Amino acid sequence: MNIRKLNIGEKLPMELLLLADPSKDIVEEYVNRGDCFVAESEQQIVGVYVLLPTRPETVELVNVAVVKEQHGRGMGKQLVMDAIQVAKIKGYKTMEIGTGNSSIEQLALYQKCGFRIIGVDMDFFIKHYPEEIFENGIQCRDMIRLSQDL
Repeated sequence: MNIRKLNIGEKLPMELLLLADPSKDIVEEYVNRGDCFVAESEQQIVGVYVLLPTRPETVELVNVAVVKEQHGRGMGKQLVMDAIQVAKIKGYKTMEIGTGNSSIEQLALYQKCGFRIIGVDMDFFIKHYPEEIFENGIQCRDMIRLSQDL
């Protein structure tokens, strides 16, 4: 697997990005402000993440997605660890990430990668998304915020 920055003018892997965030408008907005990275295997895009500078020396990992056929094979962890390395190389001191209260596997993954829970944005997904979101039989209401010193 090769991970690289998406080239200027290259088509966004929107279907993949929408696996992690169901709002096309929100995805387009943060991709335009950040850097999109793709993972390729056999000349196919199989994973994606987006780094978004938020404050001086702070970057947020705003989208991590892997094609369904590759779930459970450690690719998500490889993407998160790559994002951490890229952020360090770019000189960031802190990386943040947010995920839904219903995103149980993602919460576990991020903590395994060294992130710690620092807060909760109550009703974030109720306020910012027009449709209800359900994962694992749980309504996604709150944004769980995590952070890591780099």
